[in-house]
Amino acid sequence: MNFPPLLLASSSPYRRELMKRLGLRFETASPDIDETPEPGETADQLATRLSEAKARALAATYPGYWIIGSDQVACLPNGTLLHKPGNHEAAIRQLSQSSGHEVLFMTGLTLLDADSGHLQNHCEPFTVHFRDLAFAEIDAYLRREQPYDCAGSFRMEGLGVTLFSRMEGRDPNSLIGLPLIALNDMLRHWGRNPLLEI
Repeated sequence: MNFPPLLLASSSPYRRELMKRLGLRFETASPDIDETPEPGETADQLATRLSEAKARALAATYPGYWIIGSDQVACLPNGTLLHKPGNHEAAIRQLSQSSGHEVLFMTGLTLLDADSGHLQNHCEPFTVHFRDLAFAEIDAYLRREQPYDCAGSFRMEGLGVTLFSRMEGRDPNSLIGLPLIALNDMLRHWGRNPLLEI
């Protein structure tokens, strides 16, 4: 059976590397959307809305595609959202806030059929428990990895794991930015099994 081509609506090299693990051919394009939270919006609502907005933003440009949108939002137990820090000072503040606490990562995932407008949405939770971090550890970590483009101010792919006491969730890939278990479920729901295409 011939399936529509896949488009990953992201410029993230981390999501691109994760997507390659499914063994499916795909293209990438970067959507241009406003990521500002709406008043009263929870982390899961924001992550889901943004993942869908990313997919929809490319639908007109890529007719005939199945478009994959994903977005991640991190929040502290008090509901404070942790955005991409952008610089060293903001990252120090984020990791200092996270020290000794659990941080919930909500990763929104959307699979959109650009032609029909049909879509599937999912939000994958993953909890990270941070160790009590000394300032010297935080500063040293940030200078080594400079994760200023990552929500929560760390990279799971590198030394970020040294900041944690434990992790809880069904899919650690979601922490990097693309829930592969959920994406596989979505593709299979629409009749496409990655195992049968390899």
